[in-house]
Amino acid sequence: MEHVDIAVIGGGPAGAAVAIRAARQGATVVVLEKGEHGRDKVCGDGLTPRAVGALHDLDIDLSDAHRIRGLRMIAGSTTRELDWPTTDRFPNHGAVWPRRRLDAALIDAATASGADVRFRTVALPVLDGDRVIGVDTRPAGDDATGPTTRITADLTVLAAGPPGAAARVLGATRVEGETFGLAIRTYAETPRHDDEHLEAMLSLTDEAGTAIPGYGWMFPAGDGTVNIGVGALSTMKGFKSLNLNSMIESYRRVVEPDWQLGPNLSKPRAWRLPMSAQRRHGPGWVAIGDSAGLVNPMNGEGIDYGLESGMLAADLFVADPATAPERYDREVGRRFDAFLRTGRRFSFLIGHPWILKTGLRFSVSTESIANITLAVMGNLVDDRTPGAAGRVMWAADKGLGLADPVLRRTRASA
Repeated sequence: MEHVDIAVIGGGPAGAAVAIRAARQGATVVVLEKGEHGRDKVCGDGLTPRAVGALHDLDIDLSDAHRIRGLRMIAGSTTRELDWPTTDRFPNHGAVWPRRRLDAALIDAATASGADVRFRTVALPVLDGDRVIGVDTRPAGDDATGPTTRITADLTVLAAGPPGAAARVLGATRVEGETFGLAIRTYAETPRHDDEHLEAMLSLTDEAGTAIPGYGWMFPAGDGTVNIGVGALSTMKGFKSLNLNSMIESYRRVVEPDWQLGPNLSKPRAWRLPMSAQRRHGPGWVAIGDSAGLVNPMNGEGIDYGLESGMLAADLFVADPATAPERYDREVGRRFDAFLRTGRRFSFLIGHPWILKTGLRFSVSTESIANITLAVMGNLVDDRTPGAAGRVMWAADKGLGLADPVLRRTRASA
């Protein structure tokens, strides 16, 4: 029977990050990825300054990515174009890097670091009582009842994205009734492919003209194309009947003249955005990134949290394997829980169209307020954030905490 220090289920950014970090510190790591090398992952492709900072921490070469100076926010008739702030924590630029290339760069770095990466491999956690002792693997596409290979591990890391079979084994599924999101994207050619700002249209509406809690985006990739997409939160009334294909086509018609868009280069593809998890650790295992529900409800972004949580899990394991899962859960909670909890509560508030419309006008009403919105949209807010953005999020966490029972009872989607 094969044994490793760490078995990682999933080879996306979060899984690659834990593999890179742990392998470079001498741990034996196997990564089980059900896709092929260079597989595409449906995504907006935008990297916040926080994500760029995490990639720098992993020594990833970003020369293949398109550098982004800031964010252009559009709410009704108001447009604010702001550069990312200069801070002592994160770089003052983001990037757009199509996931096929980003994920390949990360998983190649994991291999170069000494991790054993196995593509086209499905893995499920193996329990001995309440402890995870490793994984059972089989080739992707084979019959689920066919022969499996067991790999034992001191730590099993769930990095498989939105909850699936592996998450169900561990009880790491979405919290029932909590916010989640849906998004859809495609690509189109544009002469503005080298634009230095991401663009987010905050004032989306459905076919009936009802305000949608979400946004439409234009993320220029610097390669002749732009990633165009829309996303919406589950807290709006009528969410289940939303037609994502109609939404993206409607949004496309709005932005087409300014961006001089060519035809869609691919069929629009949709995906689910998990924003909560019942559990993110237990004896012998941790969940990281999307598998831990680490997605910002206010922008749908999670790559930066995936990279950071992966590095954190690796570092804690190398320091002390026995206590790593519990310490990981505490540290993730300290860093991210207040902000993400506030975002989920806020999503119930803006699920009401009249509140959403008022909030959108306010979010870009002045440059000072728009800078706070920029920090939130850029995932630049956490337990260590100073200044106005940090104070506003602290107050919002307290205020929305008191209002949370009412918000849930009166949710627009009920």
